[in-house]
Amino acid sequence: MGQVATWFSSVAPSLIAIVLLIPSIVLHEVGHGFAAYKLGDPTAKNAGRLTLDPLKHLDPIGSVILPIVFALAGGPIVGFAKPVPYNPRYFKNLKQGELIVGLAGPCVNFVLALVGSLICLLGTFVYGVNPTIGYWVYYLALNFSYINLLLMFFNLLPIPPLDGFSIVSIFWPRDKMQMYYKVQQYALFILLGIIFIIPMLFNVDPLGWFLNATAGNLLDIIVPW
Repeated sequence: MGQVATWFSSVAPSLIAIVLLIPSIVLHEVGHGFAAYKLGDPTAKNAGRLTLDPLKHLDPIGSVILPIVFALAGGPIVGFAKPVPYNPRYFKNLKQGELIVGLAGPCVNFVLALVGSLICLLGTFVYGVNPTIGYWVYYLALNFSYINLLLMFFNLLPIPPLDGFSIVSIFWPRDKMQMYYKVQQYALFILLGIIFIIPMLFNVDPLGWFLNATAGNLLDIIVPW
């Protein structure tokens, strides 16, 4: 029984993080689709992607396998969902529309992180009345904020299939777009190489360093208590 309790206590934080990751990813994708819809593009709505149903958004690799691998490796738990379809031909201003849609998901994560920080503040007050409830309110909200900051900065990386790559590509010359499509073909291998192969071969973790410098430091700012 003691071994079971020890095992559960070691995996419980990762399980909680994965559970908190799911709504964060779903709302991230809904943010993309809603932004496109408000700009006049009904593609995401017609495809049923403006729903909060996780099954419509989760990707087997990005939403399940990748977070589990991160959890087993003891790293920050991040992931991605199936990209929301949109048609930029509906936008009155093509580049402006693409930029708004690309930034919408990370912006949603930032707002969710701020909501989590306010709940953390609530947890500090509840703690004085009921330490057990206050602790769990604070713990869950803190992790929720951190996960959303991780998602925000992770998705802003200029690596396909993440939002950052599509945002950067908006400013590419039209004659370079063929290169964009070629890189997209190897997107998953590039991402896995940065996440796993570079740390193994060179004993450096560029992704971990980047997320600590961005999400980690910003978390200290929005949750100072």
